[in-house]
Amino acid sequence: MFKVGIGQDSHRIQEPAAGKALVLGGLTLKEAYALEGNSDSDVVLHAITNAISGITGKPVLGPVADKLCKAGVTDSAAYLQRALEDLDDTGYRLTHVSVTLECQRPKIMPLHAAMTVKVAELLGLAIEDVGITATSGEGLTDFGKGLGIQAFACASAMRAES
Repeated sequence: MFKVGIGQDSHRIQEPAAGKALVLGGLTLKEAYALEGNSDSDVVLHAITNAISGITGKPVLGPVADKLCKAGVTDSAAYLQRALEDLDDTGYRLTHVSVTLECQRPKIMPLHAAMTVKVAELLGLAIEDVGITATSGEGLTDFGKGLGIQAFACASAMRAES
C-alpha cells in the first residue's frame, strides 16, 4: 500500500529580526530578518509536517504544536518528529519528500545542498529521497516580492514490511 500527503505553510517576514533567527529546513541562517510566528516558523519543516499529517490523518501543527510551543518548545524539528511518530504508529514508512519554496529571499540555491542533507537527516531518508526546489514566482505574489516565504511539500510513504 502506498500513500501520499501534501502540505503547505507560509509565514510573513519580520524585519528587523528582533533577536529571532531565520530557520529554513532545519538550518539557522544569519539574516537581518526572521519569519513571524510563535515557533521558529520553519516553513519547510511545517510543510513537511503537514504532508505527513496528510498521510496519517493526525494533525500536528495546531493541536500538538500549539501545546508544545506554549510549553517552550519552539523548534519545528520537534513537531516534525511527532508527525513521524504518528506515521510509525500507522505501519507506514516515509519513502520520499519533495519541497518547493516560493520566496524572493533568501536565495535558496546556495543553501540547497546543506538543506537537503539536514532534511534527509531529520526524516531518516537518503539524500536522493529528498527534493528541494525554489521559485520567485516572477514576483507575482507577496512571497515572490520578498514579503514572506511559502513552502509546499509532498510526502510519500509505503506500508512497512512485517
